[in-house]
Amino acid sequence: MYGTRRWLLGASLCAFAAAAHAGPRADVIHWWTSGGESAAVKQVEQAYRAAGGTWVDTAIAGGDQARAVTINRIIGGNPPTAAQFNTSKQFLDIIEEDMLNPVDDIARRDHWDQVLPAPIVDVIKVRGHWYAVPINIHMQTWIWYSKAAFAKAGIGREPASMDELFADLDKLKAAGLIPLAHGGQAWQEILLFSMVLSNLGGRDLYLKVIRDRDQAAIHSSAFRQVLVAFKRLQGYVDPASPGRNWNDATALVIGGKAGMQIMGDWAKGEFIAAGQAPGREFGCVPGLGRDSPYLIQGDVFVFPKTDDAATLRAQKLLASVVEKPAVQLAFNRLKGSIPVRLDADDSQFDECARKGMAILRDPRRPVGVAEVYLTPDQNGALQDVLTAYWNTNMPVDRAQNSIASALRY
Repeated sequence: MYGTRRWLLGASLCAFAAAAHAGPRADVIHWWTSGGESAAVKQVEQAYRAAGGTWVDTAIAGGDQARAVTINRIIGGNPPTAAQFNTSKQFLDIIEEDMLNPVDDIARRDHWDQVLPAPIVDVIKVRGHWYAVPINIHMQTWIWYSKAAFAKAGIGREPASMDELFADLDKLKAAGLIPLAHGGQAWQEILLFSMVLSNLGGRDLYLKVIRDRDQAAIHSSAFRQVLVAFKRLQGYVDPASPGRNWNDATALVIGGKAGMQIMGDWAKGEFIAAGQAPGREFGCVPGLGRDSPYLIQGDVFVFPKTDDAATLRAQKLLASVVEKPAVQLAFNRLKGSIPVRLDADDSQFDECARKGMAILRDPRRPVGVAEVYLTPDQNGALQDVLTAYWNTNMPVDRAQNSIASALRY
């Protein structure tokens, strides 16, 4: 009996020592579940463990689902240590309800006011306080193309205007390929729309419509042309596109079955995971023209409100790890995105990422994506109209009037 007590005591002490050695425990909710995304978030997990923390991975497929779980857990009194959100108004409500811990000390230490792009600062800094730790920048409307498909279709150079883009799509179609790989989901359709609006309408019309919700701009003939061009793209997608996931659409380009995809730079992670390299098997076009707007968003970690000392230590450690240049380099190289800091060293990045960094440093070109300027309700209403317009015979005039109504307030 005495020996049993000694064994139990020893086991308890070992368990206590192991728990103490484990360091701060971070339960992290995210939606990085595709091949390239999973490889990227592993870099953050490994860095957190190397810093002495314990990472509890809660991966949930789909951004909407992951955010819903996060908010439900916060409201239910069982918040995660940290959660992924996009750089947008998605977490404004929980800031206003005082449900997030600010990260002002890290923002001051790392001079975020000076080194982060203005559209990012405008989202994560609310009433003088910083509420999210950014890990990257995504540009949502890159044009990815298969070099083999372009060669088969006789396309010799990248498109530099909407007219050239449509001409290339016609060549791909004539060559028996899927011209435009697309997943028929509402969020993917708003990306196509945003590409057309920013490249055909330019920076001024884009900001008047999306940021300012200017009714005259929305009712203009220039915006009508944007809607006509957007709907024209539907003639180049295959019948199986409705409901397709974005990474499955990317796989069509990777396999040479499709010529192009319009998608955020997270798609590059799928090419890399498949062993392909930019400039060799695939190409990347950041915009149709030298002055095209560069539509940026990104991913951030937010930290639910807590007074628990152990959880606070875990949050502080994770925030510090995420902001390390080496961690951002490792993450972004696999994710397909670029570092959020304008002063980041991009010498080790591929040619697509270097293109993005060069554009990002030109203050005339970066603007926010729709979610940066619109509330979730406004963005949802816009998506509903665009999806209905894309998938039905809705007349362009009705779509134009419906968008004006959706963005009236």
